[in-house]
Amino acid sequence: MIAQVRGSRPVTDVCSRLYLKHVATMEKYISVKDLENVALSMLSKSTGDYYKSGATDEQSLAENRDAFKRLRIRPKCLVGVGNSCLNTTVLGQKVSMPIGIAPSAMQRMAHPDGELANVRAAQAEGTIYTLSTIATSSIEEVSEAAPNAIKWFQLYIYNDREVTKNLVLRAEKAGFKAIALTVDTPLFGIRRADIRNNFTLPSHLRLANFDGHLSTKIQKAEGGGSGLSKYVENLFDKNLKWNDIKWLKSITNLPIVAKGIMRADDAIEAVQAGCSGILVSNHGARQLDGTPATIEVLPEIVEAVKSYNVEVYLDGGVTTGTDVYKALALGARMVFVGRPALWGLTVGGQAGVQKMLQILRTELQFTVQIAGTPTISDIKRDMVCHESVYSKL
Repeated sequence: MIAQVRGSRPVTDVCSRLYLKHVATMEKYISVKDLENVALSMLSKSTGDYYKSGATDEQSLAENRDAFKRLRIRPKCLVGVGNSCLNTTVLGQKVSMPIGIAPSAMQRMAHPDGELANVRAAQAEGTIYTLSTIATSSIEEVSEAAPNAIKWFQLYIYNDREVTKNLVLRAEKAGFKAIALTVDTPLFGIRRADIRNNFTLPSHLRLANFDGHLSTKIQKAEGGGSGLSKYVENLFDKNLKWNDIKWLKSITNLPIVAKGIMRADDAIEAVQAGCSGILVSNHGARQLDGTPATIEVLPEIVEAVKSYNVEVYLDGGVTTGTDVYKALALGARMVFVGRPALWGLTVGGQAGVQKMLQILRTELQFTVQIAGTPTISDIKRDMVCHESVYSKL
C-alpha cells in the first residue's frame, strides 16, 4: 500500500490501487492529453487548479495552445529519411532529443517522489531537467537521485542576496550545468483559482531548498488568498535590472539562461548582459494575461539575436510532437514542457514522466520523417508558415 499524501488529501487504499493500476497500464496512454485528463481526476482541486491555471481571464493560457494550431507544416517529399535522428546539443551538452523538462514548483503535491521521479525520467530519456527554486526536493536530493542527468537550476533572485548566492553555489557544487534565471517575475501574477482555493503548500511538505524559517512562510501566509503570492511578495527583489546579471555572473561560472523573454529588445539586453541562452516564455501564461503566445514572439527574438553566439529555447503550450517541430522550424534550439511532465508525474511517477517524453519523442520522430526533414538540422524556417498564407487563396 502507498501510505502517502497527494496534494492536500490523503491517498486511500482505493487511490493506492488506482495509482498502481495506472503504472501497470501506462501503454494505454497515447497522448499528453490522455495523461492530463487522468492526472486532473487524481489530484485534489487545489493542487489541480494550481498546476493548470493561468493569470486572470486565462486568455494567454489558451493562446499558448491555439497559436500552434494557426501554423501549418509544409512537408517535402522523396528526400530520403532512412537515417532519421533527433539528437542535438544544448549549451554544449548532448541530448537525445530537443525536448526537455521546464521548471515547475512543488512537485511532491503531484506524487510522493516529486522532483526525484521527474529528474530520473529525464536521465533515463537522455534530456534536460530543470529544477525549480520553489521545489519540494532539495538541490542535493535531486543531484543524488540522478547524478548523470543534465540538470539546470531555475533561479529567482531574492532581496537577501546571500540566500540567492547560496542557492547558486549549491547548484554548481551539485553538478548542475546552467542557471535558468527567471526575469519576468517581480511578483507573481493574479491567479484567481489560487485565491479562491486559499492555496498553500500542504503541511506535510516543505520548500526543500530553504531553511526551516523560509520554508514555512508559505504555510503561514495570513489574510486569505494565495499563500504562494504572499511568500513571493516578501522575498523577491522587485528592483532587479539587467545590470544585476553582472552580479550573478560574478558568483558563478555556470552559463545563464534568461527565462521569460517576450520581446526582441529584452533578448538583446539579456545577451549584452552576459546570458548564454534565451528562453522565450510567458511563465506558462501565469504572470500577465493578454500577452502573445510564446510561439508568436519566437521568430522576432531569434532574428534579434542571430548575430550573437546564443541559443534560443521555448516553453508554453507544447503538448504534441508537431508543436515541437513548429518551434524548431521557427528557430528554437530546444523546447521545454512543464505541465505535461506534471501530468505524467501524477499518473505514474517516473514511469509516467518517461511515458510523456516517449509520446512526444515518437510524435516528433514521425513528424520529421513525414515532413521530409530527417534530422534536426534539416528543419528550416520554410517548413512552417502561418495559416493566413492559405486564407488568401
